[in-house]
Amino acid sequence: MVTELYGKITIKPEIRLLGIDDSKLVKKDVLIIGTVFRGSHWMDGVMRTTITKDGMDGTEKLIDMIINSRHYRQVRAIILDGITYAGFNILNIKKLYTGTNIPVIVIMRKKPDFKKIKKALSNLAYPEERWKLLKSAGEIIDVFTRDPEKPIYIQCAGLQKKDAIKIVKMSSTRSNIPEPLRAAHLIATGVICGESKKRA
Repeated sequence: MVTELYGKITIKPEIRLLGIDDSKLVKKDVLIIGTVFRGSHWMDGVMRTTITKDGMDGTEKLIDMIINSRHYRQVRAIILDGITYAGFNILNIKKLYTGTNIPVIVIMRKKPDFKKIKKALSNLAYPEERWKLLKSAGEIIDVFTRDPEKPIYIQCAGLQKKDAIKIVKMSSTRSNIPEPLRAAHLIATGVICGESKKRA
């Protein structure tokens, strides 16, 4: 277990990155897919788990999936599609970092509407705990990748902002988001829906 929130990371062209996304909410147990890439050009592997729709088990399930994978010791950064998975199963990115000893980068296409989110959380169990998890994810940073006029937004734990930005820019080769995350989205939606739908 590590305790510091800003570790050192060596960024090379073939840095191993793990992109994680969820599938469509068709069941209580929601499929989670992780894809392991060398940089943004070569997929080395795929891993899977399930978490509960609107549950509280997301962080622990992701930690178990990652540390029990044969790719665990090669992965240098985890890339998430936001911190709310399977509806409002909200991840604790600092705990995900300390539980895996792998830095975490959160990707968002839009800035979150916290007022709207807080209202939605009031309809679920443990609304205050969920709200604290959302707010604890830290500073939201603008990053420009492939589109010079349309930023994406990131949060991070376990690495410095400049390193997170470098990884995101380096791995966003085919769209505005990192390729490992794009691939995880395509696989997750394809498995559940029969084919991938919407943009990744």
